[in-house]
Amino acid sequence: MKILIHTRNCELAADFKDIANDKLITMERFGVDIDRVEVEVIHEVNPKLGKHSHRVILTSHGSGPLIRAEASEFNDVAAFDVAMKTFEIQIRKIHEKSKEHNRETLRNKK
Repeated sequence: MKILIHTRNCELAADFKDIANDKLITMERFGVDIDRVEVEVIHEVNPKLGKHSHRVILTSHGSGPLIRAEASEFNDVAAFDVAMKTFEIQIRKIHEKSKEHNRETLRNKK
């Protein structure tokens, strides 16, 4: 999985790229086909937004389904964590739909 990070009007925290790579790589365990994930970090300069001035948008691209998650928080790492929860829930739903639920009991094997 390739991870692209774009920023607008902000500078990232020193460890943001490492945190984003580690958390997004763990999503491969679900087996959903994702070629790349774009992480877009936007800082709104409007003072009225206050605690929600940093916005993170996660978008997946690939042969699998399109997944998009968005969150706004007080800093970029917190916004990424909230968006990541939504992203994981969507991937988990897709993974569960693709599972086969054929349950064969011992009685049916006779």
